[in-house]
Amino acid sequence: MKIGVIGTGYVGLVVGAGFAHSGNDVVCADIDSDKIERLRRGEIPFYEPGLEELVGENLSAGRLVFTTDLEEAVRKSRILFIAVGTPPGADGAADLNQVLSVARSIGRAMDGERIVITKSTVPVGTAARVREAIEAETSHPVHVCSNPEFLKEGAAVEDFMKPDRVVLGVDDPAVGVELGELYAPFVRTGNQVLIMDIASAEITKYAANAMLATRISFMNMIASLCEQSGAKADDVRMGIGSDPRIGPAFLFPGIGYGGSCFPKDVKALIRTMKEGGLDAAILEAVEALNERQKSFPLRALESRLGDDLSGRTIAVWGLAFKPNTDDMREAPSLVTIEGILARGGRVVAHDPVAMDEARSHHFGERISYVETNYEALAGADALVLHTEWHPYRRPDFARMRSEMRGNLVIDGRGIFPAARMREHGFDYVAVGLTPQAAAPAETTS
Repeated sequence: MKIGVIGTGYVGLVVGAGFAHSGNDVVCADIDSDKIERLRRGEIPFYEPGLEELVGENLSAGRLVFTTDLEEAVRKSRILFIAVGTPPGADGAADLNQVLSVARSIGRAMDGERIVITKSTVPVGTAARVREAIEAETSHPVHVCSNPEFLKEGAAVEDFMKPDRVVLGVDDPAVGVELGELYAPFVRTGNQVLIMDIASAEITKYAANAMLATRISFMNMIASLCEQSGAKADDVRMGIGSDPRIGPAFLFPGIGYGGSCFPKDVKALIRTMKEGGLDAAILEAVEALNERQKSFPLRALESRLGDDLSGRTIAVWGLAFKPNTDDMREAPSLVTIEGILARGGRVVAHDPVAMDEARSHHFGERISYVETNYEALAGADALVLHTEWHPYRRPDFARMRSEMRGNLVIDGRGIFPAARMREHGFDYVAVGLTPQAAAPAETTS
């Protein structure tokens, strides 16, 4: 099939390379000429495991091309995916300016019938606005559909190649058949292709992310009770997660969710519901609890070291909002580090892939960056772990203790064994774990 993808961000690039890999001819268009030049050289502008190889292979095979000419992409394609950004506005609503601008451009470039699919995460009713924008510019027939993405950062290539489900909101059964054929190579093991009306597909994406965010905030709420009562949040997690009606996923207590999806999608769904006069109290509570959870490391630092961190060095392991990505959007590390700096502390950070992102877009040279996680510990009064990267999961605890000046470890993801940490002399603090009697972290003069 002839496919055009408008937007070469996180979603668009994975979608374009993925469809090319199944034998389709794909044109990816973007207005950013520098990015397009880099992509033509096979350079990926963000970190995503397996994507560089996927793009390179399909570039070499000629199935994947990049252009700044949107008209060219439209004229060469039967099916067009809109995959541009929908950032949150000041009121939390999704900003659809880029989506609608692309729709108008598609309308002006059309020379025949097209299938136009919103791949961007958009609120219910957007497809109707996209159709209106296109039809205002052309007399050619257009089918506007919704095909929400369910790609997890750090596993996006795998998720696209082996989706657990494909959701298609269509305006014509025949279009559903055609799109089903497009996705057929990816669901050969029997995973579902769900064809539904467009509004239902649009809501499905927001509802899915809101449910996952709700599970995270719910577990963090229960973890607070565990900390207070002496219960172990991990035991509670396993106790409720073993119920097949609940399941174990997204029930790990921690310092909150971040990234490009959950925060903005929860905000957007709240806004959509309020505009419709509906009660969004559950989602408002989810969002508020998550924001509070991000400050857990700072509260722990204050309880152990006090409000004034002047002269203190805090080591940070992990900057990205989750492993296997360099994405720091809405990352809890941003809250912690800015808070430490505001209190006069010094930060020494390590992350396997996100340090360039941190330096370029967030902290500059206000913090120090080191090549290994152990280097960050040299002379540190405390360690804060934000991201559960695999190299952090079972470090040399004796080496950690010998490198640090103090003994405070704040484990934001609960990956260290509490008993062993305490055996090595650490003042160990984790979400959902009753803290030891508060005492200042050890220091040496």
